[in-house]
Amino acid sequence: MTAIDDRMTGIFENLEVPEGFKAELIRGEIVMMAGRDMVHNLIIRAIQHQTPYDRWNALTTQDVAFVGAVSEPQPDLVVFERGAVEESGRLLSASAVTLAVEVVSKTSVFRDYRTKRELYAEGAIPVCLIVDPIKGLCVLLTEPTRAAASGLPDYVVERTTKFGEPVPLDLLGITLDTTEFQPYS
Repeated sequence: MTAIDDRMTGIFENLEVPEGFKAELIRGEIVMMAGRDMVHNLIIRAIQHQTPYDRWNALTTQDVAFVGAVSEPQPDLVVFERGAVEESGRLLSASAVTLAVEVVSKTSVFRDYRTKRELYAEGAIPVCLIVDPIKGLCVLLTEPTRAAASGLPDYVVERTTKFGEPVPLDLLGITLDTTEFQPYS
């Protein structure tokens, strides 16, 4: 990391975020967003409740650290194996994350579909799930690769399903029921 990267990380770590907002450091850029829509929160809650608690931690508002990247995103939900890491501190290493979930909002479409998708693939997060209440779709991404045909990190396998159709999350040992997922009004 460069001196500029260290300075940006320092600014981010000391940033005072107003109540009702969240902030992320994405590829050296501080991104601040307003509170989430209830549809968004209900989707995250549904996924959390379907994640087997005896084996997995499913957390919201968890900052994730990437080796060699000036990024500390806060996926809408991260799932990692219980007992796999020390369960304290502000940052969770990307190498410990099994599933990163992003719920698309009107202001995060490009960031969720492209920037974070590439970042999670680069960090070798095995599964990325993009839930899109704008289109009523779930995009399941698996098999991350550092250099896809585009030359950018990406996922080899992409499976798109409509809300209401099951989404197999094989690494978690579950099939996600999406019948409760609703589009934005």
